[in-house]
Amino acid sequence: MAIYSDTISFSTKGNTDVIDITPRLDELLRKSGLREGFAVIHAIGSTGAVTTCEFEPGLVRDFHAIFDQLIPPGDYAHHQTWGDHNGHSHLRASLVGPSVTVTFQNKKMRLGTWQQVVFIDFDTHSRRREVAVQFVGEK
Repeated sequence: MAIYSDTISFSTKGNTDVIDITPRLDELLRKSGLREGFAVIHAIGSTGAVTTCEFEPGLVRDFHAIFDQLIPPGDYAHHQTWGDHNGHSHLRASLVGPSVTVTFQNKKMRLGTWQQVVFIDFDTHSRRREVAVQFVGEK
């Protein structure tokens, strides 16, 4: 069994910015030289999340709408601690979760036809983000 680790870096706009990172993951999988196994994709930071979805403009708008309904910006206890007014960002990221595991076979990630791996930046401003990726498998 072999392990290959790397990091994806990119800029975001914040405020539920959804970024398709699938092409970058495909590139890293090719670079890893692994044929079969699994990948752990993990958001570094407490206001970002990783999940899978059909990455298309309508669903991106739906993400904005549903999170504004479920966890709207507002006055959260977190603000009293840090004064950064992003308590809703932390709650949203915790709800989605920081990571996903995706299997791969024959040097290809096993995703559905309309399924992509996305990073969601729930913070209140643009910033530089990192996602840790670890492939575990056989050559």
